[in-house]
Amino acid sequence: MSDTPATGIALLVVDVQPTFLKAMPEGEACLRRCVLAASAAKILGVPVLFTEQVPAKLGPTHPDLLLAAGEGRTVFGKTAFSAFGAPGLVEAFGKMQVSQLLICGLEIPVCVYQTTMDALREGMGVTILSDAVTGRRSADGRACLESLRAAGAHVLPTETVFYALVGDATHPQFRAFTELVKQAA
Repeated sequence: MSDTPATGIALLVVDVQPTFLKAMPEGEACLRRCVLAASAAKILGVPVLFTEQVPAKLGPTHPDLLLAAGEGRTVFGKTAFSAFGAPGLVEAFGKMQVSQLLICGLEIPVCVYQTTMDALREGMGVTILSDAVTGRRSADGRACLESLRAAGAHVLPTETVFYALVGDATHPQFRAFTELVKQAA
């Protein structure tokens, strides 16, 4: 892979708001992996988009995530469970020519599930970052991830996906990425 930004790929961070994180048994671990994903996307030139579920009532995205994504991030408020119901998001995907979506965030059985299904229906390739998603009940999350895999989504760990984007130890961002991985461990 060259040192140019990955084309057609975007990272979508779904509803990682402190109010929701507190309700998740593995919320802190999920947040750390989402931060790794957003940081890796930033250094590799992958656009990062965020959704927030009813932000006026439930608050904004966790500040660590916004900081990790840097200046190029875009945030979309929504009331629909699928991110595809967020005003302006589908148009943003079109402008960026997104054909491959990396998804992380909350909650697997609701917003992540519905977002993934909508992305697949739109003909997008989808990879769910398995260590950067969670839900209140782990059995529900496992069942949904199995169903999404059967529907055509890839379900892989964050490091696996971003090492594939780096592709080679000679990539200009290889050292920066491996530093992120070490810090996230």
